[in-house]
Amino acid sequence: MRAYCPHSPMIDTGWLEGWRLTFAGEAELGWEGAVTTIVESPGDRVFVALYDVHPRDAEGLDEVEGVSAGTYRKLHVRVATLDGDVTAWVYVFAGYEGGLPTAWYLSEIANAAEKAGAPQDYLDALRTRPTRTASP
Repeated sequence: MRAYCPHSPMIDTGWLEGWRLTFAGEAELGWEGAVTTIVESPGDRVFVALYDVHPRDAEGLDEVEGVSAGTYRKLHVRVATLDGDVTAWVYVFAGYEGGLPTAWYLSEIANAAEKAGAPQDYLDALRTRPTRTASP
């Protein structure tokens, strides 16, 4: 799952209920490791940060994330926040899950989750996931 825009302010955090964070695209994208995505998974949940993204920035993100090329699909999902459910969009890798991220990439994801206020048990589970390279 990818949806971060550095010029957009974070407005809230919440949980995607019934989804699981995973990795994919290692072979298809030709990167050093797999990239984040989410898959539907009853009983699981993913901590997310919500951003207020301007429509022009959203168009640019769609291009960068490869929506028109078919690399990612842009889905609307329901996010459970402390103030109630809200609808948000996420990018989901269009291929099959599989592969391992680099240690650096996983560290960046965990650091961003920590900065956004993810609970410690979630961060611990994230930081102990297997990677394809040694610690950053």
